[in-house]
Amino acid sequence: MSPPVDKRIILLITCMSAFITPYLASSVTVALSTINVDFGMPDQALLLWVTLAFMLTAAVFIVPFSRLADIHGRKTIYVAGLSIIVVSSFLCAVSNSVYMLIISRAVEGFGSALIFGTAMAILTAAYPAKERGKVLGINVGVTYVGLSLGPFLGGIITQTIGWRYIYWWIMVYTLIVAVLALLMIKQNEKCAQEGRFDVGGSGIYGVTLFLLVLGFSLVPTVWGFALLALSLVFLAIFLRYELRHENPILKISVFRKNTVFLFSNFAALINYSATAAIALLMGLYLQDVQTYTPEIAGFILIAQPVVMAAFSPLMGRLSDRVEPRVVATTGMGLCVVGLALFALLTPSTALIMIIAALMFVGLGFAFFSSPNTNAIMSSVDRCDYSVASGMVSTMRLIGQMMSSGVALLVFSLIIGNTDIRPGQPGLMSSIQVTFVVFSALCVLGMVFSFARGNLRKAKPAIPAAAPQAH
Repeated sequence: MSPPVDKRIILLITCMSAFITPYLASSVTVALSTINVDFGMPDQALLLWVTLAFMLTAAVFIVPFSRLADIHGRKTIYVAGLSIIVVSSFLCAVSNSVYMLIISRAVEGFGSALIFGTAMAILTAAYPAKERGKVLGINVGVTYVGLSLGPFLGGIITQTIGWRYIYWWIMVYTLIVAVLALLMIKQNEKCAQEGRFDVGGSGIYGVTLFLLVLGFSLVPTVWGFALLALSLVFLAIFLRYELRHENPILKISVFRKNTVFLFSNFAALINYSATAAIALLMGLYLQDVQTYTPEIAGFILIAQPVVMAAFSPLMGRLSDRVEPRVVATTGMGLCVVGLALFALLTPSTALIMIIAALMFVGLGFAFFSSPNTNAIMSSVDRCDYSVASGMVSTMRLIGQMMSSGVALLVFSLIIGNTDIRPGQPGLMSSIQVTFVVFSALCVLGMVFSFARGNLRKAKPAIPAAAPQAH
């Protein structure tokens, strides 16, 4: 048995890694036009794949790799993921063509999938249930710091020293985290019972997520809707296959009876679907309707993630004392208020009202996300921590794609498939209608959030299995 390590060290390391993947996902978006100029791309659609390649590989591999971590050791998979990101960031930085950059970004997504399902599982296993909400809240807060600072730092780096340094510095940072994890995390915990890895289920799951993410990226085209419909077919095949498999990557037969786990994931999916596109919509509103400069618009939009990052640890700690469904449902209600305020925006809305709405959503997300994550992680057996952690990340990625898909669909129905420009007829209406849809989604999310039941009265999903440390 490996000697125990100070759990605060584990909290520090996992929080350091919590910054990496959201930063990688968001930082490059502001550098796309510069990358386009550097490589002189003849096909503008290739720009989309610089971001899409990362999200596709991350989404496809999260749950299968999470299961591998629970079977073969979380530390092993975690350090491997960090190492892959070090190598892939180097390849991104030295890319001499857009094709090399896209492939390198796909490898980054692959490495991120290894981290998504392990970091939170390692953290959850290190802390007792009475402290879990607090530390998960801190971890969630750092994740939002990465999401919000990604475009900000990416923009500054691109303008001052070049977009390649987006990857040079994160390569060094990730290397430091990988060394700390290798040396300081002593236990390589895995489940006592090892079964044959579900290769078939992983393949079907991967195809399902690939079609789903690609479909949302192509909405509102016919191909986008066709791929979404096909993904539902593969989802049905996957669920049927997993129910019959002896060692499934996702224990459908157990999780479907665990309403806390199931409804908490549904609530997370809906919450991300209703809020992830806020930055996109408000960026359009502030720049094309209110005519603020991109720099000022960016500073205004920081109001939301600042509140999210500040209050997430506090709400996580609160969920250690109060039922998570109460705190999380309250948070979803605050999101409804904030989204409704966005739906009431006009070209002359005062800046103070805009900031107030952003802060409402930020506070609502802080109330919701940490307690909801605590509910998900605490509702499963110890040997399913990695899969549960992977599901949290999967709901976030799919929700982000759904949110953009809904916004694009509304815009195409109102203003058509044309370039968006300042003063364009229908732009303000498109923004308002999209926020109405998002508000309605959050009301549905409140239903799932409240219907999950009480965590502390919920029965364990399966009998506790004795973990092994190596």
